[in-house]
Amino acid sequence: MDLEKSKLQDMYLKMLHIRRFEEKVAHFFTLGKVHGTTHLYVGEEACAVGACSALEEKDYITSTHRGHGHCISKGIDLNRMMAELLGKETGYCKGKGGSMHIADLSRGNLGANGVVGGGQAIAVGAALTLRMKKSDQVVLCFFGDGASNAGSFHEALNLAAIWKLPVIFFCENNLYGMSMPVSKSMNVRDVAEKAAAYGIPGRVVDGNNVLEVYSAVLEAREYARSSGPILLEAKTYRWLGHSKSDANVYRTREEIADWKERCPIKSFRKYLEENGVFTASELDAIERQASSDIDKAVEFAEQSPYPSMDTVCDDVYA
Repeated sequence: MDLEKSKLQDMYLKMLHIRRFEEKVAHFFTLGKVHGTTHLYVGEEACAVGACSALEEKDYITSTHRGHGHCISKGIDLNRMMAELLGKETGYCKGKGGSMHIADLSRGNLGANGVVGGGQAIAVGAALTLRMKKSDQVVLCFFGDGASNAGSFHEALNLAAIWKLPVIFFCENNLYGMSMPVSKSMNVRDVAEKAAAYGIPGRVVDGNNVLEVYSAVLEAREYARSSGPILLEAKTYRWLGHSKSDANVYRTREEIADWKERCPIKSFRKYLEENGVFTASELDAIERQASSDIDKAVEFAEQSPYPSMDTVCDDVYA
């Protein structure tokens, strides 16, 4: 694939940002610094980075409960993200929203969502707005394999298909909806097959190959702008449990180890080095930059104040 070196560098850096961010969040969770729960994206970095890199800055995304990778890939501020996870006033939700409620409209991120499938109807609504305004923007809707069995999935695809809305439905199939294997939750092999019921295209891509995801979303964007919705299914794997409260007893160590051998970051590094895009020392420098950026985000978050008790009822509308 003929991409500029700066584009490939940005993609590699973002994948590393996601991995290092999630590793730091996992560490802070064990220390009791992250409250509630969190759903980590380790292993799925190629999906978010490949997809968002193919969008234009003006395009929108809707996210999920496992949304840190989507946020980082869409270019939002690492400092404010880390501050939000640590419950600090400088976070995106002033420290009150936590892991599953990060949004940044200025970057086209319509928000993470704690409801399984909750972003699908939002994506359709946003796409309807774009169509009514005669805009050339698109909406990319991230969701997991479990959400493809929710009623909102069928409603969203049906409406988007009828109205030919510019939506890319992007299923991150990490093989498990919580502890339920996807093979036991639906009677078709691929989520992408469900597109046929609504008369729209469905395509399966390797979710661990960032360039394959990028190429598929690039084509899907052009299709969505001119012809309406499309369903992409990225086959991937989460290395960690569904959430931090998941004992992860439903998978074998051998299965997890096998998928770790297919690490999307290591695979991309190998591609960049073998094709002469970067030298090993240049790639090492990018990795050091990623770690440094996350360290700076941690420093910013830890030095930020907690919200004042006087603000406890601010932004509460119920």
